[in-house]
Amino acid sequence: MSPSEIITEVLDAKLRGRGGAGFPTGKKWSIMQAAEADVKYIICNADEGDPGAYMNRNEIESDPHSVIEGMLIGAYAMGATEGIVYMRAEYPLAVKDL
Repeated sequence: MSPSEIITEVLDAKLRGRGGAGFPTGKKWSIMQAAEADVKYIICNADEGDPGAYMNRNEIESDPHSVIEGMLIGAYAMGATEGIVYMRAEYPLAVKDL
C-alpha cells in the first residue's frame, strides 16, 4: 500500500489515540504526512501518566514487536525517518523487553 492508502484505511477505520483526548489517528497522520521537514519523527508515548489513559506498556511487556511494527507502519505513512519511544524507568520489564 502507498502511504496515502494507509492513511485512508486508518481514517476509514476511525482509529483513535489512546490518550485522554482520543484524537483521530488518521487525521494526525494526514497532517504529519503533509508537513514539510528535513526530518520527521514518530513518537510512541508509553507513559501511563494521564488518568484513564491506556498506553502501550502492556503491549511492550507482552509483544514489543507489535509496537515497533505499528511505529514502522505509521512512519512509512507519514514519511518519518526517526522513531522515539518514551517510557518511564518505573516499568523495568517493559524497558528490558523493548
